[in-house]
Amino acid sequence: MARTVHIIGAGLAGLAAAVRLAPSGATVVVHEATAYPGGRCRSFFDRTIGMTIDNGNHLVLSGNRSVLSYAEAIGSAAGLVGPAAAEFPFVDLTSNERWTLRINDGLPWWIFDKSRRVPGTHLGDYLRLWRLLRVGADAPVGQVIDCSGSLYQRLVHPLLLAALNLEPREGSAALASAVVRETLAAGGQACRPLIAREGLGPVLIEPAIEHLRGRNVEVRLDHELRAMRFSDGKVAELDFGADTASIGAGDAVILAVPTHAAAALVPGLSTPQGYRAIANAHFRIDAPPGTPPMLGIINGTTEWVFAFPGRLSVTISNADRLMDVPRAMLAQTIWQEVSRAVGIAAELPPWQIVRERRATFAATPEENDRRPAARTEWGNLVLAGDWTATGLPATLESAARSGHRAAELVMSGSSV
Repeated sequence: MARTVHIIGAGLAGLAAAVRLAPSGATVVVHEATAYPGGRCRSFFDRTIGMTIDNGNHLVLSGNRSVLSYAEAIGSAAGLVGPAAAEFPFVDLTSNERWTLRINDGLPWWIFDKSRRVPGTHLGDYLRLWRLLRVGADAPVGQVIDCSGSLYQRLVHPLLLAALNLEPREGSAALASAVVRETLAAGGQACRPLIAREGLGPVLIEPAIEHLRGRNVEVRLDHELRAMRFSDGKVAELDFGADTASIGAGDAVILAVPTHAAAALVPGLSTPQGYRAIANAHFRIDAPPGTPPMLGIINGTTEWVFAFPGRLSVTISNADRLMDVPRAMLAQTIWQEVSRAVGIAAELPPWQIVRERRATFAATPEENDRRPAARTEWGNLVLAGDWTATGLPATLESAARSGHRAAELVMSGSSV
């Protein structure tokens, strides 16, 4: 077991590693380059709309074991709320149809019940989808399943678009298969949608910082790692500019930073090179009574609408096409769809657009193959992050899982 573990990065992956390591007996120090922990999983007060919002909308499913165990460890699992059953309401803006997908627990008998299925689909459509569960060598999704028909357009496409953050036809079938195996194929007990109703920061980040500090884990903000120095096959020193930290025998380093930062710090590190954007919109307005916590929209620019206290928020994946659209124009387009979908006859309320060009790595077979393993060639250096080889796309579950894996390698002595 390492004597001191330096965790570089206080995003979800780094915090998950720190929480797992806190009771191990090691001295744990978390270094964060910015003034705010959480990375892409955080909340902030936005003066434009006068309320706290999340920098992005992140969905957790009841089968996301790593995220849920992390939340339980920091005492905030009750902050992830959702319906009692695996129910997903949708609206098609072209046909005006509305339906709710209801996935039962256990064996998937829901596919035999027309009232639970996607409108316009048949049993055979679902049976053919199981081809995605038997993926061998990785390939684009479009080479594995038929990307046409109502089931694809109304369920598979929105599910994989949200998970992979790129056009599903181009996406890694191996990653898509993992998503389907851990959600739809696992039954309703793994598919219940959960959202951080009070915000990502209050539920997943702030309790973690309090938890760590209460266990004598030092969290150093505004402490950017500038360089790592290597000697004899290990990290020997961490250079933070104004100060340095020597890495002694038996110490370990967990590098849990974004892809570009990791590539700059570690010589010869293989990392994904392509990225995809995500756009989020936030509107300060009360949702009408009965509005579901999450609503899927088909045939719109908007893809998912989340209802929070006093706020409606939207997520749009694979959003490179929207990065240069004028903000006011984009807000108006989204609001027209949202107001129609949830039944609000109101003018555009106070709004904010949050766009991130490099939100996730591009989940193609080629980019998935470039993801590095947690263990590195440097004996005391372990990687964490949703861009590492977790077997999942870049999701909260992937980030938390990578942090837990890194901590386990350190605790087992595999990294020192």
